[in-house]
Amino acid sequence: MSDTKPVFRVLLRAQIAPGKEEAFEEAWRGVGNAVTGDPANLGQWLLRSNDEESVYYIISDWVDEPSFRVFERSDQHLEHRQRLHPYRTGGSMTTMTMAVDLAKPLAVAE
Repeated sequence: MSDTKPVFRVLLRAQIAPGKEEAFEEAWRGVGNAVTGDPANLGQWLLRSNDEESVYYIISDWVDEPSFRVFERSDQHLEHRQRLHPYRTGGSMTTMTMAVDLAKPLAVAE
C-alpha cells in the first residue's frame, strides 16, 4: 500500500463557438501557464475532441480537493474564466479522485 495521497482530477468540457477554436487555444495557453504555476497544481492538459466539433476537454490534476477549491475561488481564476468566456458557448465540470493509476511514463522525443 502506498503512502501517497490520491490525485484530485478536474475534467472540464468546453463547447467553443465555431470558428473561434484557434483563438480559444491561444487564450488557453496564456491562462494554462498561470494555472500550472499554482503550487497545488500537478499538471494540466487541453484536448480537442475527435468526435464533437468545437468541443475541448481540459484536465487538471491537483494535490487535493481543498487546494483546488482555494484556487477555484481565487481572483486569479475568476480572471482566467473571464478571458476564456468569449469563446465558450457551454460546458460542464466533473471532479474525481484517482482510484488506480496504471499510467506508463510519457515518452520524451529527443
